[in-house]
Amino acid sequence: MAIKDLSEVKKCLFLCNGGSCMKMNAELVTQSIRSTIKEFGLEDDYHTVRTKCMGRCDDAPVAMLSPDNVWLKNIKHKQCDLLISEIELNIMKTSESFLFKMGEKVINSESIPTKYKSTIKK
Repeated sequence: MAIKDLSEVKKCLFLCNGGSCMKMNAELVTQSIRSTIKEFGLEDDYHTVRTKCMGRCDDAPVAMLSPDNVWLKNIKHKQCDLLISEIELNIMKTSESFLFKMGEKVINSESIPTKYKSTIKK
């Protein structure tokens, strides 16, 4: 296994590979995101990490982008190039895959905890 130099990494994508996400092609998404990062020449800028369940099964497959603290949902393997482009252009909030930015009260999901329903902006 290779050891990655993390000193130059600018972004880390935590990719859920829990049960529900795996049923929704998380492995294919993980491989597509990694291929896109390589194709765009961003291997030194990004680090990807497979995780177990991240607790947003209804929005599967999901990911969390750090240090932006942005959660992504319903990621499609055929749109990973668009997703990485949106991240690079810093337009994640307009992305179809945008779920939530930590620290904010708006969750872009049809499946949200009851206590947040009154704060959702439609």
